[in-house]
Amino acid sequence: MAKRADMALRRPGVRKGGVRRNPRKSPSGHQRLSEQPGVTRGSAVEEMVRVDHAGEYGAVRIYSGQLAVFERLPHKRKITASLLHMRDEEVEHLSKFNELIRERGVRPTVLTPFWHVAGFALGAATALMGEKAAHACTAAVEEVIDDHYRGQIEKLKDLGGEEAELAETIEKFRQEEVRHKEEALAEGAEQAVGYPLLSGVIRTGCKLAIRVAEKV
Repeated sequence: MAKRADMALRRPGVRKGGVRRNPRKSPSGHQRLSEQPGVTRGSAVEEMVRVDHAGEYGAVRIYSGQLAVFERLPHKRKITASLLHMRDEEVEHLSKFNELIRERGVRPTVLTPFWHVAGFALGAATALMGEKAAHACTAAVEEVIDDHYRGQIEKLKDLGGEEAELAETIEKFRQEEVRHKEEALAEGAEQAVGYPLLSGVIRTGCKLAIRVAEKV
């Protein structure tokens, strides 16, 4: 499984991209592709693919960091098995976005080396804080991703079926992310020491990472 994860983490070919303006938001709070002056629909979808690729890359690294701690401890077999399953699903997500990056000629984020280190560090740090902190990390990250994917699906619907396959892929992945969150909550994520602060910091970091990865 580790070999599979390593293969998925390899960066696809990079293509130079242009500078894009920030799109306006609709009254619902989500940016609608049909209301983006100066931004083509194609470039908006490219941003989606780029940020989702970066997000799945980061998720694989977070779980890898947690597993680096728990796999060494015989009495942590339950959480290790759970994290392995979650990472396997994230590897599948990343593999799909690797394909989309190549097929669509999308430039990956230039911050991949940063996510490589930061994701692993976040995973390892929360694992060292204990099982509940690791679950709190999962719940916080997946909460942000759930909302993020919902927003993307809404935007893609604005294209009237042009990107139906991509929307279906994102919806499938969203449902799996929600299951990760629900499992983490069921395992006591909210009982972690300093949960409100820990969760808030992680969620804020994830939201910032999404905004940066869309453009850089």
